Amino acid sequence: MQAIRYALAATAIAVAPLAAADQQLSIATGGTGGTYYPYGGGLAELINQHMDGYDAVAEVTGASVENMGLVWRGDSDVALALADTVYQAYSGTEDFEGRQLENIRALASIYPNALQLVTLDGSDIESLSDLEGMRVSVGAPGSGTELNVRALLEANGMTFDDIDAQRLNFNETADALRDGDIMAGFWSVGPPTSSILNLATTRDVTLVNLSEEEINNVLEAVPVFAAYELRAGLYEGMDEPVQTIGIPNVLVASSEMDDEVAYQITKLLFEHTDQLIDIHPAANDTTVEFSVNSTPVPFHAGALRYYEEMGAEISERQRQ
Repeated sequence: MQAIRYALAATAIAVAPLAAADQQLSIATGGTGGTYYPYGGGLAELINQHMDGYDAVAEVTGASVENMGLVWRGDSDVALALADTVYQAYSGTEDFEGRQLENIRALASIYPNALQLVTLDGSDIESLSDLEGMRVSVGAPGSGTELNVRALLEANGMTFDDIDAQRLNFNETADALRDGDIMAGFWSVGPPTSSILNLATTRDVTLVNLSEEEINNVLEAVPVFAAYELRAGLYEGMDEPVQTIGIPNVLVASSEMDDEVAYQITKLLFEHTDQLIDIHPAANDTTVEFSVNSTPVPFHAGALRYYEEMGAEISERQRQ
């Protein structure tokens, strides 16, 4: 409901009479069942409220990988994406080998995602290896979830060929689990997420623990990951904490974005975080400290100016 409320608010602002000088800003997010869309909608509202001459709107997309191309081509001004995807795009490695997107710059790391493996009670899926031969959603095509799941499996001696991989977005994954069309599904998203919350109200769900060995294997393979604990009570019926991995989400823009615009957007994030928290609790992690400790690529010059004003310690790799 919060995502709808902010989407409607953004629409209402968009149809209001605008001065001729108003400049449109597109924020590439993800599917409506994840965290990117409501978070992006909240950022759009902050821009509309506090940046004179700018009108922003959150756009539904296929998430991380698609979003990198949208920013690189100039089809979106700002985008949310997982840190590994951002790093691969900037460095031209792995999924972006041979197509380096050198103009990608960070405004901030805003909160960590948690890779959540969900099944229904009674499915007999209790570990990663139990997925072998099963119909499993690995995320929408080109999404950060798909990349994260591939990395997790490969670090633990598995591939998509070992499962019956279904490439579904978050809402489709929840629907397919509810209807018995798949046995398990992955979400890489800031917890709690609406699609799992809704599923847990109609079905008894189980979140699957990753073992210490499985976590260590993927941390060694992908340094931008970190061990992460999903707290007890996060979803209905979740009585115990669940061990998994997390990865930062990064707000990115093109290096060609005006420095003042990048500065103002970055400043809005950290000076009006309370409004973002009202939209989604993931924004509790939107802090300057988290951002400078988690961002794997250089900051935009405008964002860098803000961090330096705040006295943050910026590493050399985060400078252009």
